[in-house]
Amino acid sequence: MNPASNLALNPTSAPENSGAGGLRIEEVSFAYNDEPVLRRVALSVPEGEFLSLLGPSGSGKSTLLRLIAGLETPTRGRIVWKGVEIVGPGIERAVVFQDYSLFPWFTAQANIALAVAKAHPDFSRAARFELARDYLSRVGLSDAVEKYPFQLSGGMRQRAAIARALALEAPVLLMDEPFASLDPVNRGKLQDLLIDAWKESSPRRTIVFVTHDIDEALYLGDRVALLGASRGGRLLAETPVTLPRPRERVAFFASEEFRALREGIAERLDADIISGLASV
Repeated sequence: MNPASNLALNPTSAPENSGAGGLRIEEVSFAYNDEPVLRRVALSVPEGEFLSLLGPSGSGKSTLLRLIAGLETPTRGRIVWKGVEIVGPGIERAVVFQDYSLFPWFTAQANIALAVAKAHPDFSRAARFELARDYLSRVGLSDAVEKYPFQLSGGMRQRAAIARALALEAPVLLMDEPFASLDPVNRGKLQDLLIDAWKESSPRRTIVFVTHDIDEALYLGDRVALLGASRGGRLLAETPVTLPRPRERVAFFASEEFRALREGIAERLDADIISGLASV
């Protein structure tokens, strides 16, 4: 084992400002039909952090995101945002799913205008549509304003879904493997678009990004929270990604630090798989 890979094996304490506000997952467990999906997950996400939630299929990462979104209720424990327990969906938490979830009977602009209306209920229709056009422009869809979802490529639909989430102006953005179905080129473009939108937000949004791709988790995140799949989803480790921003893609993936972090996470996942097989 590369000694540097220990960076990814040992759970780390949360950043210094995690005690004030932010998102707290407090000993959360969840079961479906008496089958454990998550076991006593405890995690703090400071305001403004980009957290990558990484794990294999069956580790409960999407379930944890749905719990944060208020779409499911923990079997035990609780989830808190800025001191208030989450008991259902809320305007302060926007969600982007893998399947885009755009209304097919509305144009791209009209889809975004619905989100603007939630953020600014006092705006006129003209003002809502103008701001919707602006959000589409930010994600490179200026020419797709009047198009319907079926007229857009997969990458364009996902850009529209991101624009809609940004238009809600929610301080928390929850993303469930939003780029998993895209080709490598569009995936890379949307990763960079997301980072730019996150950096430009003021105050900076808190992002929880679910992925099963180690490279994506490290490239995007300030920190990687690793869930294991054996014996129900458990938090295996928290790994800070200390490579500086902005991150130039080629240099990032060529760096020794990236390779050490990647190796450590991969070894920890392998160990969890072996542990799970041994318990069968």
